Amino acid sequence: MKRTSLIAATAVAAVLALAGCSGSATSTDANTPASPVGEAYSIGITQITTHTALDSAREGFKKAFEDAGIQVKYDEQNAQGDQATATSIASKFASSDLDLVLAIATPSAQAAAQSITKVPVLFTAVTDPVSAQLVNSLEAPGSNITGTTDMNPVADQISLVKEFAPKAKTLGVIYSSGEVNSEVQVELAKEAAAKDGLQVVESAVTNSAEVQQAAQDLASKVDAIYVPTDNTVVSALASVVQAAEDAKIPLIAGEANSVAQGALATYGIDYSKLGYQTGEMAIRILKEGAEPASLPVEAQKDYELTVNTTTLKALGLELPASLKDRAVTIE
Repeated sequence: MKRTSLIAATAVAAVLALAGCSGSATSTDANTPASPVGEAYSIGITQITTHTALDSAREGFKKAFEDAGIQVKYDEQNAQGDQATATSIASKFASSDLDLVLAIATPSAQAAAQSITKVPVLFTAVTDPVSAQLVNSLEAPGSNITGTTDMNPVADQISLVKEFAPKAKTLGVIYSSGEVNSEVQVELAKEAAAKDGLQVVESAVTNSAEVQQAAQDLASKVDAIYVPTDNTVVSALASVVQAAEDAKIPLIAGEANSVAQGALATYGIDYSKLGYQTGEMAIRILKEGAEPASLPVEAQKDYELTVNTTTLKALGLELPASLKDRAVTIE
């Protein structure tokens, strides 16, 4: 692995800061505490957009290195939801002197996979890495890229609709038509909804600016709304929360951070823990010589039921007795 001295890493970071990255990407540099040997790994982080779940995954990744006492120089780039910028970031990283790249969310991972072939690439917050053509299989990725999936228990999430709204007949689903991970979840949601006697009404958006209108239109037609782990929609989640609250209907989310922002409930993963798990994989690659090609894609094993009690009260609902013993409540 290419390792740089702390002085060299600082110099490289200064050059990169001057060079910048095309498009609307934002960049930050950060250091973990100094290691005893005074050396640092260089890791590039490319993130498709800013929202709580992805930010938590990023910080969890960095925490794994901090806890292990490993010094890292990070080059952090955010595409601000623009695929062209994600591609530009990946191209920049491909020509940079990095030891490893972390790609957060499917669009950034796809861009990285296309451009970066000479150093290990780890992804996180990717729902279906096989459908996204990132790996050959979950068990044997087959190339220089592996990571963690945030595939969530969609069927369990959809089952919450009937728990909170037993008479519900229609379920609205808002998602981005440009995100492979969302399309996979929508199909799973439709299968689960059919088993629960729910008719699904889909609303696809192409960017975050369309989310508010889509949410308002959908809320007037359905008995509940479901939002998967869709980066475009989650980045504008406040408008969906408001639309559901105005219509007095449950909003079921794909992950717990969305519940913290006002969605009613979810069975979901902890993105901070998922990022930490990805960081542990990165450490195995950098310190132990593990090969990404043979390092299986990992998933978080435990899912947690999270319910927002403030939203529950706003909708005039009570926590069902069947959920009380296993629900983690937040306000």
